[in-house]
Amino acid sequence: MPRPPPGDTYRGRFAPSPTGPLHFGSLIAALGSWLDARSRGGEWLVRIEDLDPQREVDGSADAILRALEAFGLGWDGPVLYQSARRDAYAEAIEQLGNKGAIFPCACSRSEVATAGLRGMEGPRYPGTCRGGLPRGRRARTLRLRVEEGAVAFCDRVHGILHQDIAREVGDFVLRRADGMPAYQLAVVVDDAYQGVTQVVRGADLVSSTPRQIFLQRALGLPSPEYAHLPLAVDAEGRKLSKSDAAAPVDPEEPLPALLQAWAFLGQRAFPEPPANLAELLGHALSSWDPSRIPARRSCPVPSRPEDPDR
Repeated sequence: MPRPPPGDTYRGRFAPSPTGPLHFGSLIAALGSWLDARSRGGEWLVRIEDLDPQREVDGSADAILRALEAFGLGWDGPVLYQSARRDAYAEAIEQLGNKGAIFPCACSRSEVATAGLRGMEGPRYPGTCRGGLPRGRRARTLRLRVEEGAVAFCDRVHGILHQDIAREVGDFVLRRADGMPAYQLAVVVDDAYQGVTQVVRGADLVSSTPRQIFLQRALGLPSPEYAHLPLAVDAEGRKLSKSDAAAPVDPEEPLPALLQAWAFLGQRAFPEPPANLAELLGHALSSWDPSRIPARRSCPVPSRPEDPDR
């Protein structure tokens, strides 16, 4: 995982969804992106991706922000809430519409699945409405037209990756059936708006990156560099956020969870147990070595070190 070229302005971000309190998997992403930004003298932003009201938990956005503060992971500038950015997403859709790059689609998820085309993430859209809505059908979503051909990028952890979106995903949704902007659109528009140059996040999103790059190009936006950290999984290989083991991290005792996240990211063990949060983060910043991050899509959670205060 090479460092960004010296002299470049570094602006990273952490963008959680408010679906519950901060858990260990989210702490890994927050710590990794914070260390990568701060060790380069860069900025670190926080964005709350609150565009899925049915999945959101009341009060969790504030709880996540309080947890970040308790873990010493301070951010720059105001927190950006996607729910306040719907006009920007509508403008992006209008821009794409003026180019003929999007089309209305009447297909439900079950209809896409019934078509029987398999993609890398499940059923692949078969292009049913590409040439126009079927007779008597109303539009449910808006989709982006994609063409065959690989989109490649160099991930700072995993090296060169590529994806033929047309063959592996198909034309993908930009506006959902509930009228809300889809994740792929919102994240692209907001990364450009915030001037993000480096995206350090979990490997569960690595397959989304080619779609985001394709969309950035369609909108004439710059592409940041990407680094995808291993996904924390439980003993059964399940993503931690979907596992019974996904208990919230304890903001009252930040050191054990931070040391566990540090070990998960493959970093060298501390020579002495840190006495306090400032000592831990200071040492972590001075010894952060991105090349040690495991180049794996997922890793089991390491055993938790003893609390140095006990």
